[in-house]
Amino acid sequence: MTKKQIALSAVAALKKEYPDAICSLTYTDPLQLLIATRLAAQCTDARVNMVTPELFSRFPDVYSFAEATEDEVAPYIKSCGLYKTKSRDIVAMAKKLVEDFDGKVPDNIEDLTSLPGIGRKTANLIVGDVYGKPAVVVDTHCIRITRRLGLHELKDAKKIEFLLRDLLPPEESNDFCHRVVLHGRAVCDARKPKCEGCCMKAFCKKKT
Repeated sequence: MTKKQIALSAVAALKKEYPDAICSLTYTDPLQLLIATRLAAQCTDARVNMVTPELFSRFPDVYSFAEATEDEVAPYIKSCGLYKTKSRDIVAMAKKLVEDFDGKVPDNIEDLTSLPGIGRKTANLIVGDVYGKPAVVVDTHCIRITRRLGLHELKDAKKIEFLLRDLLPPEESNDFCHRVVLHGRAVCDARKPKCEGCCMKAFCKKKT
């Protein structure tokens, strides 16, 4: 099978296995998803979802975050880890949104990655989930599983993103990435993948 054929087979298999391809972070608007994704760095989505209700109750919009200090935000996110860095980024991000984007979350990768603490992974998530544009969210699950499938031998997330943009149908790419996360958690574990029960075992290159 070619890499394109493997990618299309993976799209079909994961769609059947995980029909509901949704982000596991809880949010009600673009800003909340942007902040929740920043908090999720080196932290579980479940933990972030426990923290954000109180955080967003205290700071309900971009202006309240922009007017806050790092010390005011920090106590609400302490359990997410790296809270000093994250609180600094959140406040700085909100200020830039107010100053440069009229308080609105941008709809493109270039503007999103100009925000403090926001990389391509988060930018793609916003572009795909909020604005419905083709996006490829490359996280550890995506890197691991697409490598095991034989689609690449890369380590650089940006290179993997552009490779997958070429291999995946644009309208399927965002949901594919959500399904890869679900599959990585349930089946394709980093240490002990459950290959015998994998929906992609017929064409996966990993033989364990």
